[in-house]
Amino acid sequence: MAVYTHVPAEALAAFLARFDVGELVSAKGIAEGVENSNYLVDTTGGRFILTLYEKRVAAADLPFFRALTDHLAAKGNPVPRMIADREGEWLHELEGRPACLIEFLPGVSVSHPTPAQAHAAGAALGRMHAGLADFTLERPNSLGVDSWRELLDRCGADLDRIAPGLHFDLAVALDGVLAGWPADYTGAGFPDATDLPRGAIHADLFPDNVLMRGNAVSGLIDFYFACTDTRAYDLAVMHSAWAFGSDGMPAEPAIGRALLEGYQAASRLSSRERSFMPVLAKGACVRFALTRAWDWLNTPADALVTRKDPLAYMRRLAFYDAHPDLFA
Repeated sequence: MAVYTHVPAEALAAFLARFDVGELVSAKGIAEGVENSNYLVDTTGGRFILTLYEKRVAAADLPFFRALTDHLAAKGNPVPRMIADREGEWLHELEGRPACLIEFLPGVSVSHPTPAQAHAAGAALGRMHAGLADFTLERPNSLGVDSWRELLDRCGADLDRIAPGLHFDLAVALDGVLAGWPADYTGAGFPDATDLPRGAIHADLFPDNVLMRGNAVSGLIDFYFACTDTRAYDLAVMHSAWAFGSDGMPAEPAIGRALLEGYQAASRLSSRERSFMPVLAKGACVRFALTRAWDWLNTPADALVTRKDPLAYMRRLAFYDAHPDLFA
């Protein structure tokens, strides 16, 4: 979450008048995250999240995200739904951006999760995957493995403005990941022997996208990277986010173990999926190092947004390289 687009109070009040949510009391921009403009909105009828979708999120993808969260909510998963106005419309335009009013879920995102919280979060991801087993809509992963080479080229030599040698290091890491990545299909179009189970995934389940109340998960939020991809990759992304500190240094080993154990309790990994976890985790590091680097180089100076350090994911990558048996 972040704020790129300013919404005047008068415009927000007029927007809210379309809904049965009461009158505007207050609104505050949320600086965390990097994708969309987000406001915490209080009205006389309750608390909500207002999201304005910026350039990386296409309006054409929003029906997929809405169907996904509605599907999960109907199965008892703690996810926020987009709210329809009195006319039944849920997608609007505000200040020149597609906009939605979204349910607010109670809870806090933890900066330093405990093993118990990591176990609960891993189990929540497993239940989410189980709940999506019969979800039939598909959306390609716009930031999946096939996009990483192009993104590296777009960043180019500017990567070395972040750290000397970063372009070379990322190029070497990407070559290694691509060499070991599980192929989904052969050139003839038949499932390959390394094909892994696929389905709808969150693809960005960092600690700040999981709301906790004590040791219980009260919300899974921010589904705007959700897509169809390898389910084990979703767990690899989550492990790369939870098993390390924000600086990219390893956290207490029990946290990563608890996350995996929680997932296994809800949606068991096959031995084949487990065998690919090391390269999937390294792929997650390359993906987030690249997108963080792109944002670092291209975020407007006046945007209310917290830029995230791409080098933290290079440190994670080094750890995975040094511990090839981590997921055994």
